[in-house]
Amino acid sequence: MSKTREVLLVGEGNFSFSAALSENAGDDVGVTATCFQSENQTYRQEGAVLNIQRLRERGSVVLFEVDCTCLKEHETIQHHLFDCVIFNFPHCGRKSGVKKNRILLVKFFQSAVAVLKDNGEVHITLCNGQGGTPCDSPMREWHNSWQVVAMAAEAGLILSEIRPFDCETYQGYRCTGYRSQDKGFHVEGALTHIFTRSLPHTVPEKLKMEKTIGKETVCFELPAELCNYMNRDFLGQQSHHPVKTVQEQLLRELKSIWPVCTMNEDFPELVSCLPETPEACDSTLTHSDVYWIKPTDIYIFDQSENEQNDCESMDDQQSFTGSYALRPSLLLHVQEITQNEDFSPGTLHAVSGLVFQRVPISPSRSPAFHQLLLVGMFPAESHPVQCFQDCLESLLSSYGVSFEEAQTGLDQQVWMNSKMLSKFGRIAYLPSFSSALDEGLQLIAVSINLDHLATLIFGISDWRLLWSADPRFLKHFDLNPLGPFSPFSLYSPSYLHDISFWMEPESYDELDFHALVREASCGAVKNVVLVDRFRHPHMGHASLCYRLTYQSPDRALSHSQALGLQNQLRRLLPLRLQVTLR
Repeated sequence: MSKTREVLLVGEGNFSFSAALSENAGDDVGVTATCFQSENQTYRQEGAVLNIQRLRERGSVVLFEVDCTCLKEHETIQHHLFDCVIFNFPHCGRKSGVKKNRILLVKFFQSAVAVLKDNGEVHITLCNGQGGTPCDSPMREWHNSWQVVAMAAEAGLILSEIRPFDCETYQGYRCTGYRSQDKGFHVEGALTHIFTRSLPHTVPEKLKMEKTIGKETVCFELPAELCNYMNRDFLGQQSHHPVKTVQEQLLRELKSIWPVCTMNEDFPELVSCLPETPEACDSTLTHSDVYWIKPTDIYIFDQSENEQNDCESMDDQQSFTGSYALRPSLLLHVQEITQNEDFSPGTLHAVSGLVFQRVPISPSRSPAFHQLLLVGMFPAESHPVQCFQDCLESLLSSYGVSFEEAQTGLDQQVWMNSKMLSKFGRIAYLPSFSSALDEGLQLIAVSINLDHLATLIFGISDWRLLWSADPRFLKHFDLNPLGPFSPFSLYSPSYLHDISFWMEPESYDELDFHALVREASCGAVKNVVLVDRFRHPHMGHASLCYRLTYQSPDRALSHSQALGLQNQLRRLLPLRLQVTLR
């Protein structure tokens, strides 16, 4: 009878665990139990003969002299792929230190993935304190632990679950092998660490884009650090993404108070505007916050002649008709919304989409996020700004959202803040538009960073998870659309690397540095902090030292990988930013 699940056990001593597992698992699970010792050495261990007999009676495979660090080389194992590889209480033998045991773990993990199915698991059980995770009680200092998560990352594995090891579940199990003796390890408080494969880190590439603005079709290259954010369709009809869920829930609550009209206008992600336009429509933006785009080609479509006329390429053309930028805010489209034939007072008109802003690397801010814009005209005597504040406060205050009133001249606005990110949303009265529309009415615009709101509502610790390509992220919300998020990668290791360079203050743009870090690190840098700055008193140039925190919320990141990404950054910096490394 074929088995539906194949399990490989390595490093067995007296085979008592394998025998108990085989009996507990049932007939549909195939067990291959192996040990490092020879057959004669194994038979000398107490109970080994009986346990091996129990295994063979159930049709399990028993193998001797199997090195768990080179499983693919074994003549029997190399032809099979397993659903689960189990290693209980690994140890180099005798009185070996943590460094030798870390090396053993790395070699085992690298060997195990070679015989592991794509969706398989690696189970490794360690004594309390050895793993180096917060689940250990007490938790050892990092340098004194086996650093099991970091060692697994060397093989592209992430820690997906930790379970207490209950030896009583396995009848007849007796732990052996402590310091190469027929003596048990301390199993009290032992933990089983369950590892799964992660997606590899991918190098971002520039995307060639084509967007239509009016009669113009603009061709351009998307900045490499943004390539992961395009064409994801989080808000599409078939999407179950948490960002869409948050939007739907919010609009559903608002519909119970005001009429809400969801506009189907397809506003382009590329906009044509003057340099001062973003600041005029959104006071939080500056010129340097915007991704300004230099087109490679522009084509103009002449509707009267129903034909397309080619403009010259960038090399031949002297100038374009305007400046182009990736949309930094949906507030740019307020005028278009109010001029729509369906726009009517007393109704909230909702538009959502992706916006792009050049921001420093931090745990709270992303260069691309989904924004919800609500625009409506309401009687001034109804105090619409206060009404919206009261409504949103009742909906969101339980998630740690606070509201801060601010007024400058006629401009009245309320900011939405959280502990992680201030001003992620705004309720604003727009007097310039209101006066042009109808006296006695106020035009109100509510803009909200849906991505940040989703992290608050679902308890998502890192905004980068929203953009994860790992199917386990969305699978969680398919099974539990409104429940809190349970991460599939636990206790991701982090690595600190410093980088120092000389630069010219007049020409240096720090946001260019952050953009290059995103690109060079494949998005694996969680935070960047300026730790030192020195300006030469005579030469004029300055030295900067940044500290980078490498940590991935959804992919395995090993020490060697982080070092490789850091070296990639060091190679690109002098080429891209005209700085001199120190």
